[in-house]
Amino acid sequence: MRVRVIFKLMNKGESLPFHHQYLLAQFLKGVLVNANEERYLNYDFYNFSGLKGQTRVSRDGLHYHSHLVTLVLSAEDKGFLDFLLGQIFALDTISLGNLQLKPLFTEIEKPVDLTEDTKFICISPIVPLKAKFNDSAAKRFIHPETDEFSDLIYDSTLRRLEKTGRYKPEDFDGFTKFQILPDHSYIERLKANDKKFARIYSLFESDVKYDVRGYTLPIQLLAAKELQEFVFHCGLGNYTYKGFGMLDLANADPKDRTERYTFDREMINA
Repeated sequence: MRVRVIFKLMNKGESLPFHHQYLLAQFLKGVLVNANEERYLNYDFYNFSGLKGQTRVSRDGLHYHSHLVTLVLSAEDKGFLDFLLGQIFALDTISLGNLQLKPLFTEIEKPVDLTEDTKFICISPIVPLKAKFNDSAAKRFIHPETDEFSDLIYDSTLRRLEKTGRYKPEDFDGFTKFQILPDHSYIERLKANDKKFARIYSLFESDVKYDVRGYTLPIQLLAAKELQEFVFHCGLGNYTYKGFGMLDLANADPKDRTERYTFDREMINA
């Protein structure tokens, strides 16, 4: 299930850092901690985008100049999303970096029929390596067209699937097909224009700052339908609950895929 939260921007022209997933992660975690609902305090099968709107780039980051800005939230559990939305809409205004936001309404993305061969775009960076304390290995560059890159993502996907507790050991026998095929022409175009598809990003885990390398590029994913659906709703790679690895369908018109959503407001105090 994927929903879009539309906020009114109260102070047009203010900025966020280019990569502000850590600010969004802190805000969403704060919302959940403040709600103190035991079921969801450590729930991590969700994913979210960066803040979308009309922006201007400066040395300070992204300056937002639209009246409305959007955050995409995704999870497999409707109850979790309704609960999270309820907590967000219980707030009159939200401070995010330099921005002052007012929650207005939500939209839901219509269900899509995924196959075993899907083309995605990344709307937040994919992180193939987990970070360790006092260890810079997670910043290592791995070319996304190598088997190592695909294998690392596959391993992280299976670990997360196992953690859901929904699958028996024999179910994983049907999940052996998995390959990531990055868009080679996209990579070559960026290289020709001296632009990057892989950068170092910061994140915080238990108040410890880690640096990881993330990759933003179009990909083709060959995998079982169950895996396609899992990564579409819960993200691809590591640290998806911190806003990394969010995917969207390639060549899809976002305006044709949503309708107004009324979430279960009883979940606010459930």
